Amino acid sequence: MSYWLMKSEPTEVSIDDMLAAPARTMPWFGIRNYQSRNFMRDAMRVGDGVLFYHSSCAAPGIVGLAEVASTPYPDFTQFEPRSHYFDPKATPENPRWMMVDIRALRAVPLIPLSALRAAPELADMQVLKRGNRLSISRVEAADWRWINQHLIAPAT
Repeated sequence: MSYWLMKSEPTEVSIDDMLAAPARTMPWFGIRNYQSRNFMRDAMRVGDGVLFYHSSCAAPGIVGLAEVASTPYPDFTQFEPRSHYFDPKATPENPRWMMVDIRALRAVPLIPLSALRAAPELADMQVLKRGNRLSISRVEAADWRWINQHLIAPAT
Protein backbone atom coordinates (compact mmCIF):
# COMPACT_ATOMS: atom_id res chain seq x y z
CA MET A 1 0.00 0.00 0.00
CA SER A 2 1.16 3.51 -0.80
CA TYR A 3 0.20 6.84 0.73
CA TRP A 4 -0.36 10.22 -0.87
CA LEU A 5 -1.02 13.85 -0.04
CA MET A 6 -3.46 15.34 -2.56
CA LYS A 7 -4.10 19.07 -2.68
CA SER A 8 -7.34 20.66 -3.78
CA GLU A 9 -8.50 24.23 -3.59
CA PRO A 10 -11.64 24.14 -1.47
CA THR A 11 -13.39 26.40 -4.02
CA GLU A 12 -12.77 23.63 -6.62
CA VAL A 13 -13.42 20.50 -4.49
CA SER A 14 -13.50 20.58 -0.70
CA ILE A 15 -13.56 17.76 1.83
CA ASP A 16 -17.23 18.69 2.44
CA ASP A 17 -17.94 18.34 -1.30
CA MET A 18 -16.33 14.91 -1.24
CA LEU A 19 -18.29 13.77 1.80
CA ALA A 20 -21.54 14.94 0.17
CA ALA A 21 -20.86 13.21 -3.17
CA PRO A 22 -22.56 9.92 -4.04
CA ALA A 23 -20.60 7.13 -2.34
CA ARG A 24 -18.31 9.94 -1.07
CA THR A 25 -16.39 9.50 -4.33
CA MET A 26 -15.32 11.99 -6.99
CA PRO A 27 -12.91 12.02 -9.93
CA TRP A 28 -9.61 13.82 -9.27
CA PHE A 29 -9.65 15.83 -12.49
CA GLY A 30 -7.67 18.76 -13.83
CA ILE A 31 -4.13 17.64 -12.99
CA ARG A 32 -1.83 19.26 -15.54
CA ASN A 33 1.57 18.41 -14.10
CA TYR A 34 3.39 15.44 -15.61
CA GLN A 35 4.83 14.15 -12.34
CA SER A 36 1.43 14.21 -10.63
CA ARG A 37 -0.16 12.62 -13.71
CA ASN A 38 2.46 9.89 -13.62
CA PHE A 39 1.75 9.20 -9.94
CA MET A 40 -1.91 8.62 -10.80
CA ARG A 41 -1.19 6.66 -13.97
CA ASP A 42 1.71 4.52 -12.79
CA ALA A 43 1.85 4.32 -9.02
CA MET A 44 -1.56 4.75 -7.39
CA ARG A 45 -3.55 1.64 -6.55
CA VAL A 46 -7.10 1.17 -5.33
CA GLY A 47 -7.07 1.35 -1.54
CA ASP A 48 -4.00 3.59 -1.23
CA GLY A 49 -4.32 6.10 1.61
CA VAL A 50 -4.77 9.82 0.92
CA LEU A 51 -4.25 12.86 3.11
CA PHE A 52 -6.77 15.36 1.70
CA TYR A 53 -5.19 18.82 1.78
CA HIS A 54 -6.88 22.19 1.19
CA SER A 55 -4.53 24.58 -0.62
CA SER A 56 -4.62 28.16 -1.90
CA CYS A 57 -7.00 29.23 0.83
CA ALA A 58 -7.01 31.17 4.11
CA ALA A 59 -6.28 28.04 6.19
CA PRO A 60 -4.30 25.50 4.14
CA GLY A 61 -3.63 22.06 5.57
CA ILE A 62 -4.79 18.48 5.92
CA VAL A 63 -8.56 18.37 6.35
CA GLY A 64 -9.49 14.76 5.69
CA LEU A 65 -8.62 11.15 5.08
CA ALA A 66 -9.48 9.47 1.80
CA GLU A 67 -8.48 6.55 -0.38
CA VAL A 68 -7.86 5.86 -4.04
CA ALA A 69 -11.09 4.32 -5.34
CA SER A 70 -10.36 3.50 -8.99
CA THR A 71 -7.68 2.61 -11.46
CA PRO A 72 -6.51 5.50 -13.69
CA TYR A 73 -8.57 6.59 -16.68
CA PRO A 74 -8.49 9.56 -19.09
CA ASP A 75 -9.40 12.93 -17.58
CA PHE A 76 -12.56 13.97 -19.43
CA THR A 77 -11.85 17.70 -18.99
CA GLN A 78 -8.93 17.57 -21.43
CA PHE A 79 -11.42 17.01 -24.28
CA GLU A 80 -13.89 19.78 -23.36
CA PRO A 81 -13.10 23.04 -25.22
CA ARG A 82 -14.99 25.12 -22.65
CA SER A 83 -13.11 23.58 -19.72
CA HIS A 84 -10.33 25.45 -17.95
CA TYR A 85 -8.43 22.14 -18.25
CA PHE A 86 -8.92 21.71 -22.02
CA ASP A 87 -5.83 20.44 -23.87
CA PRO A 88 -6.04 20.86 -27.65
CA LYS A 89 -3.26 18.27 -28.14
CA ALA A 90 -5.21 15.54 -26.34
CA THR A 91 -7.54 13.19 -28.20
CA PRO A 92 -9.69 10.30 -26.97
CA GLU A 93 -7.39 8.00 -28.95
CA ASN A 94 -4.28 9.53 -27.39
CA PRO A 95 -5.16 11.12 -24.02
CA ARG A 96 -2.42 13.12 -22.29
CA TRP A 97 -3.97 13.45 -18.84
CA MET A 98 -5.25 10.84 -16.43
CA MET A 99 -7.27 10.83 -13.24
CA VAL A 100 -8.38 8.47 -10.51
CA ASP A 101 -11.46 8.50 -8.31
CA ILE A 102 -10.94 9.42 -4.67
CA ARG A 103 -13.27 8.31 -1.86
CA ALA A 104 -13.48 10.52 1.22
CA LEU A 105 -13.35 8.53 4.45
CA ARG A 106 -13.77 11.35 6.95
CA ALA A 107 -12.99 14.95 7.71
CA VAL A 108 -10.42 15.73 10.39
CA PRO A 109 -9.74 18.91 12.33
CA LEU A 110 -7.47 21.16 10.28
CA ILE A 111 -3.79 20.21 10.52
CA PRO A 112 -2.06 23.36 9.26
CA LEU A 113 1.25 23.36 7.47
CA SER A 114 2.78 24.90 10.60
CA ALA A 115 1.87 21.78 12.62
CA LEU A 116 3.56 19.57 10.02
CA ARG A 117 6.65 21.81 10.03
CA ALA A 118 6.78 21.75 13.85
CA ALA A 119 7.19 17.96 13.92
CA PRO A 120 10.85 16.98 13.37
CA GLU A 121 9.63 13.46 12.53
CA LEU A 122 8.05 14.87 9.36
CA ALA A 123 11.00 16.97 8.17
CA ASP A 124 11.43 14.96 4.96
CA MET A 125 7.82 15.18 3.77
CA GLN A 126 7.62 16.41 0.19
CA VAL A 127 4.93 18.98 1.02
CA LEU A 128 7.40 20.67 3.40
CA LYS A 129 10.20 20.98 0.84
CA ARG A 130 11.03 24.49 -0.31
CA GLY A 131 9.39 25.32 -3.63
CA ASN A 132 7.08 22.29 -3.62
CA ARG A 133 4.04 23.06 -5.75
CA LEU A 134 2.94 19.54 -6.66
CA SER A 135 -0.74 18.84 -6.16
CA ILE A 136 0.07 15.18 -5.45
CA SER A 137 3.04 13.95 -3.46
CA ARG A 138 4.08 10.66 -1.93
CA VAL A 139 3.82 10.20 1.82
CA GLU A 140 6.15 7.69 3.44
CA ALA A 141 4.46 4.98 5.53
CA ALA A 142 6.25 6.20 8.68
CA ASP A 143 4.97 9.77 8.09
CA TRP A 144 1.43 8.46 7.47
CA ARG A 145 1.51 6.51 10.74
CA TRP A 146 2.97 9.45 12.71
CA ILE A 147 0.38 11.90 11.38
CA ASN A 148 -2.45 9.49 12.15
CA GLN A 149 -1.15 8.73 15.66
CA HIS A 150 -0.14 12.24 16.72
CA LEU A 151 -2.06 14.83 14.69
CA ILE A 152 -5.36 13.28 13.66
CA ALA A 153 -8.03 12.96 16.29
CA PRO A 154 -9.50 9.46 16.57
CA ALA A 155 -12.80 8.89 14.80
CA THR A 156 -15.77 9.10 17.15
